[in-house]
Amino acid sequence: MLFVFGWLTPILALFTVFSLIPIGIAIWLSLHRYNQLAPVSPFLGLRNFTYAFTDDPAFLKSLGNTGKYALVAVPLNIVLSLAVALALNQITRLRALFRTVFFLPAIASAVAASLVWVPIYDPQAGWLNSALNLVGLSGGSWLGDPSTALWAVMVTAVWQDLGFNVIVFLAGLQAIPLEFYDAAKVDGAGAVARFWNVTLPLLQRTFLFVFCLTTIGYLQEFTRVQVMTQGGPLRSSETVVLHIYQRAFGDFQLGYATAMSIILMLIILVISLIQLRALRTRWEY
Repeated sequence: MLFVFGWLTPILALFTVFSLIPIGIAIWLSLHRYNQLAPVSPFLGLRNFTYAFTDDPAFLKSLGNTGKYALVAVPLNIVLSLAVALALNQITRLRALFRTVFFLPAIASAVAASLVWVPIYDPQAGWLNSALNLVGLSGGSWLGDPSTALWAVMVTAVWQDLGFNVIVFLAGLQAIPLEFYDAAKVDGAGAVARFWNVTLPLLQRTFLFVFCLTTIGYLQEFTRVQVMTQGGPLRSSETVVLHIYQRAFGDFQLGYATAMSIILMLIILVISLIQLRALRTRWEY
């Protein structure tokens, strides 16, 4: 018993210092009107939380933008990455090369990827508008138009994050025993039937991992929005994390920003629990 406690004590100490204590500080901040420059921090109770939903339309707008962002970007990312992984799984020559090419954007920082795409979206000299003009279509101010700014950032995010999910899906596909496909072929199953009845069911654990991780990441989108649009124009691309950042370090309302952070954490927790419940499996292969 002493041996167990001896090994667990350093781990529990690290967990307390880097997890429990910060959580306690965050809860304390969310219950106070804390300003980094103010000498006192009055106790507000739950008023920071109610203010977010009743008196801060910018928070509600950022929450809607974040929901829209995740609802479109997550399925798009998963469908594209699964399609690419299925294609790579069918080839034997140059697979490592293609895998590396798709994964390269994922190892770049979000700032670097965003800075690459900003000139692409440039309304005057960007190659996107130039390509559209070549085929007789008119481009636009992709990052300067409230109707397209969020979608432009979304395209950048999917492009950069695609490679990571491709690698994960490819690993899951290669872990499926070939005997299942051979048995399906013997039963007369075609390519589509094998995909629906063999590949997808046996890929469910991998799918759950990718789905949860991608959803959590996009619900916390910050860097690409900050670099490419700063939340504009007219807050059309402002996400919850960016709004929290602006309130904390722009308006010095750290208590209110912490309350919004806890709200976002609870939203992510509920969504993750629903995903784990809906996509759980009770079997092994």
